[in-house]
Amino acid sequence: MEFNEYFVQGMALLGAGIAMIAGRGPGIGQGIAASKGAESVGRNPDAAGKVRSIMVLGIALAETTGIYALIIALLLIFMKG
Repeated sequence: MEFNEYFVQGMALLGAGIAMIAGRGPGIGQGIAASKGAESVGRNPDAAGKVRSIMVLGIALAETTGIYALIIALLLIFMKG
């Protein structure tokens, strides 16, 4: 079964839109991490440096999911879209 070029382009753009839904996860994860970091610094101000470094590492790891989704969406748009 062979698909025409318009169907392939439409499916690629639909896939790009679905891939960008993954951008919600890192946003929620970073918000939760920042709120818990602020909460822990409020409870123990002496550990602010250690909490900050761990929080930044966690936020950076959470952001990779959004970056991967963006790369996949851009590849789908510009290679097939």
